[in-house]
Amino acid sequence: MNNVKKGISTKDIVFCAILTAIVFILQFFGASIHLGPFSVSLVLIPIVIGTATCGTWAGVWLGLIFGIVVLASGDAAAFLAVNIPGTIITVLLKGIACGFLAGIVYKLAEKYNRYAAVVAAAIVCPLVNTGIFLIGCRVFFWDTILGWAAEAGFRNAAQYAVFALVGANFLFEFILNIVVSPIIVRLLAIKRKTQ
Repeated sequence: MNNVKKGISTKDIVFCAILTAIVFILQFFGASIHLGPFSVSLVLIPIVIGTATCGTWAGVWLGLIFGIVVLASGDAAAFLAVNIPGTIITVLLKGIACGFLAGIVYKLAEKYNRYAAVVAAAIVCPLVNTGIFLIGCRVFFWDTILGWAAEAGFRNAAQYAVFALVGANFLFEFILNIVVSPIIVRLLAIKRKTQ
């Protein structure tokens, strides 16, 4: 009987550590790239790569690190000034959830085609990240969003949240993630085959 559970390999732990360092670097670098009022999240790419190469646990870990770095980098300062617990909950939840759900989608789709699974995870990751951000805006910051919308000349705070807060950022992150993540996973698979 061979019912031994397959554990996490040392190679996966090392690769996840490298991706963790990349998340730190990309988030601090990405904090200086703005499309609209907030910075671009380049870290969604390593989250998808980690999920596809190491497993859902890696996506969750990298998502948590993403959230911690967002909080530490000052990228969430505008929201921290309004509601500290709401900001922490929103930022950590969106990071963890985008890694977890990208991992679940990857696992489900991997049975059919590994690269289609990477694309599916690359689609889910920014959708979840942005979706939870918008939910967090509605739950914790709506009065502030109403004020920001009025100052910006928007009659509708929901339109402001979608178009001004996440519009260009989301499109950039979405397209970049769908294009770059599968390419890197494919290159990593080729590299592993040649070793």
